[in-house]
Amino acid sequence: MAAQFGRLRKGAVNTTVAAVVVAALAASQAPGVTTDDAGRKVTTGTQPSPDTPAENSATGNSPYYTDLPPLNSPNPSPTTGTPVTQGTSEAGIPATVLDAYKKAANALQESKPGCNLPWELLAAIGKVESGQARGGRVDANGNTLSKILGPQLNGNGFASISDTDGGAYDGDSSYDRAVGPMQFIPSTWEWAGRDGNGDGKKDPNNVYDAALAAGHYLCRFGWDLSTKGDLDSAILSYNNSQDYLNLVLRWLEYYRKGTHEIPDGTGTLPSDRSDDTGGASPTPTTPGSPTTPSSPSTPKPGGDGGSTSPKPTPPPSTTPPATPTPTPTDTVHHLEDAGTAKLSAMAGDAFTEKITARAETKAGKAVPKVRIRFAIIGATDAAFSTGEKYATVLTNSVGEAVAPALKAGENTGEFVVRTTVVGRTVSGLDYTATVTERAADTLARTGEEALTCTPGGEFADQVEVKATYKGAVADKVAATATLIKSADDATENDKGPYFKDADGKPVRTLTGLKTDANGLLKLPKLYADDATGTFLLRINTAGGATLTVELKVAAADTSPSPTPSEPASGTESASPSPSA
Repeated sequence: MAAQFGRLRKGAVNTTVAAVVVAALAASQAPGVTTDDAGRKVTTGTQPSPDTPAENSATGNSPYYTDLPPLNSPNPSPTTGTPVTQGTSEAGIPATVLDAYKKAANALQESKPGCNLPWELLAAIGKVESGQARGGRVDANGNTLSKILGPQLNGNGFASISDTDGGAYDGDSSYDRAVGPMQFIPSTWEWAGRDGNGDGKKDPNNVYDAALAAGHYLCRFGWDLSTKGDLDSAILSYNNSQDYLNLVLRWLEYYRKGTHEIPDGTGTLPSDRSDDTGGASPTPTTPGSPTTPSSPSTPKPGGDGGSTSPKPTPPPSTTPPATPTPTPTDTVHHLEDAGTAKLSAMAGDAFTEKITARAETKAGKAVPKVRIRFAIIGATDAAFSTGEKYATVLTNSVGEAVAPALKAGENTGEFVVRTTVVGRTVSGLDYTATVTERAADTLARTGEEALTCTPGGEFADQVEVKATYKGAVADKVAATATLIKSADDATENDKGPYFKDADGKPVRTLTGLKTDANGLLKLPKLYADDATGTFLLRINTAGGATLTVELKVAAADTSPSPTPSEPASGTESASPSPSA
């Protein structure tokens, strides 16, 4: 049976804590809104946005565990090698779960070094989301021993997210549920999922897959998680709640001060929930009936973590908050193209031109140090040189951001690269890129032998050609081969040499041919009918390369070979006499 567990209901927070949070954030900058990899709005500020739909977060803003770390942080202890159990048990992380977090962080350090993702952040989120996969109840491959499911997101005390996966991930065909140790909702997992353990599958119930997906999700906007603003924005994009942010940050700090490996299945099970119903499953509710959380008996995120009595609400300030100093992002009024040339490339090739956009104020002044996001839009298999469909680049001193090189896939046609300002809702720029089919401009035979045959026979040698484009190998180029009537008449001949189809019947035109990885194309064996003479084989490729090959069919020469002449009878050849 799937292991469902209770988590904090969205909106059911301690009012005292809420008041403190509001006071602390009174002068903070309002969040911006941008789009994620699926083109959906997400907040990019340092406080939650009430306008951000729940389905645009990793978890659908699902409830979460609220257990706080102990007041006494653990002493630093080894995190590799032989496990050393020391300090409080809360500092221990199950071995396989810890390994998944570290492997994910190492992978992100390779693919997105500018993100500076600490594995302790994944551990903090994993703690809040699932209690480290329910105390490390996973097998050796990282699969949870039973499914970890959040409550049904049916709008009854939670967000309302109708089913998006036909129950494939969460077993619910009516509404979505958060799934797995990192609690992704199905619609987010569909584009954010990763294969972290190399088994060819993207499974939200596998801690290696889920940890790697969470890492990429947190790094997807080019955020630098070593800075507080970006760290806060990334966490809020996972679950758009200030209490969630506060709690994750506390666990992050706790794990940074030291942790150790413990055996799988021995981790501390989460228990604290704001509705205080206890147990491992959410309280059943009747559809349409209100849900009333009971009074909290344990400290909640944002409190002092050591007292069971709520702090008094501070009186409202009579001094208006100071106007925040505009950030560079706030001053961006529009984006301008910075001289991007025509974007065109052949399938499989890199685009030689790069997209360059410039951020400007209303007066046209360049704005440096602003994040520009480049996203590939449309049904295309093209990608940036990073292998991603998006890239985030900081503008330089003259306000320009240069996107990574584009690489064409195999799909031909046009696609769009959309350029936007991260954290601003100003109009973006759309760049149209075109992918043309693979082409060759030159064809040449690989051999020089004459191609001959007798009537009714078969040619001993097969025709092989090599295709190039601007001197380079032209691989995977489409080609046709036709036995034509004459150099001036390219229609198919009705006599002379021919190929055979799968049934052994004569054919004189071959389509659907392609050169191999080395630009080579070897045609099937040729045969001859009873006609004799010189015939022509024409090979054409995409891009206009053409080669005409001569084929000769002639009867075998049956005349006897001449014999050496003999001297006349009685005549002997005279040998010169040696000189006296």
